[in-house]
Amino acid sequence: MSGGIPAIDIAPFLDGSGKQAVALKVAEACERIGFLVVSGHGIEPGVFERAFERSRAFFDRPRADKDRCHPRGPSRQRGFHGFATRGLAYTLGEETPPDLRETYFLGPVDDHRGHFADLPEAADAYAPNIYPDGPAGAAEALIAIYRAYERLSADMLRIFAVALHQPEDYFAGFVGRHFSILSSHHYPPLREAPRPGQLRTGAHTDYGALTVLAMTEADGALEVRMPDGAWQPVRPAPGALVVNLGDMMARWTNGRWTSTLHRVANPRDLDSARSRRQTIGYFMHPDYDAPIAAIPSCVPRGEAPRFPTISAGEHIAMKIAASHDGAAVARDAG
Repeated sequence: MSGGIPAIDIAPFLDGSGKQAVALKVAEACERIGFLVVSGHGIEPGVFERAFERSRAFFDRPRADKDRCHPRGPSRQRGFHGFATRGLAYTLGEETPPDLRETYFLGPVDDHRGHFADLPEAADAYAPNIYPDGPAGAAEALIAIYRAYERLSADMLRIFAVALHQPEDYFAGFVGRHFSILSSHHYPPLREAPRPGQLRTGAHTDYGALTVLAMTEADGALEVRMPDGAWQPVRPAPGALVVNLGDMMARWTNGRWTSTLHRVANPRDLDSARSRRQTIGYFMHPDYDAPIAAIPSCVPRGEAPRFPTISAGEHIAMKIAASHDGAAVARDAG
C-alpha cells in the first residue's frame, strides 16, 4: 500500500506469468477507490529523468519566452499555460480561484486530422502540437515520455479488460486514433499567501478513461479522498507511477468502477525550496468518435445501462466547456 492506495506490480501480467492475479488486484482497487500505484511497468528511469529535467529548464525561462509557446485558441490544450490561469475545480461547478501551477501540454503525437476531416468538432482534439522552442532537447524529452505513457496506457487497458471479464483486446478497437493529453505541471514556491480556497490543484475528478502520473518529491502532496471522506496523501515509491480512473471509465463500467476526487495540497512552508514540485501526467482519451457504452459484464442481467451512450469526444468537450465556464464565473466574481 502507498498511503492507503493499493500498490500493484503489473510485471506478472506483462510477462504472462500471473495475468489473472494482477487483474484481480486491479479490479479490487478500481472498484474501491479508483486509484493504484503501479510498479513493474517497464519504462526506463531515464525517460522520466530527462522529461523532468528538460521541463524544469523550460519553466525556469523568463515568462515572455514561455508565452511564445502559448496557444492562440481559448481552450486548446497545447503548449504553455501560465501560472494560475486555469482551475480544475471549475469542472465541478466550484467558484474557486485558479490553480497555483503552470503547465505545458502536448496532444497526440501522431497526426489524425485527415481521418476526422469530416468531423469539424474534432478539430481541437487533434490540433497540432506546439513544441517548446527551447531549451535544447525539451521537445524530444516530452515526446519520449508521451510515447512511453502511450504504451503503458495500452497495457493498463489490457489489464482492465481482463479485470472486467472481457477479452484482453477489448479496448484496442477504441484507441487507435486516441487524443490523449500529456501535461507537465510545475508548482513553484509561493511568494504570497494563497487566496481563500486556492490550492495547487483544486479538488476534481479526471475527465478521461485513465490517468498515469509521475511526480517529484516535494512538500504539498497529491491527496485522494478516501471512501470515508478523509484526504489521504499519495507518495509512490521511487520509479512507481500513480494510475487513476477518470469519469469516462466510470461511465464505461456502468458505475462499477470509481472516479475519485483528488487535489494537490499547498505546502506548509510556502516559499521553501522543498515546496517546488513537478508532475508529468498522461490523460488517456480514446478515439474522438469512440462510443462509450456500458461494458456488457458491468450491466446486471435484466437491467438497462445507467448512462446513455456518448462519444469520447462529446464527453471530453462537455468537461472542458464546464472548466472554462467556471473560470469565467470565478473571474467575474473575483
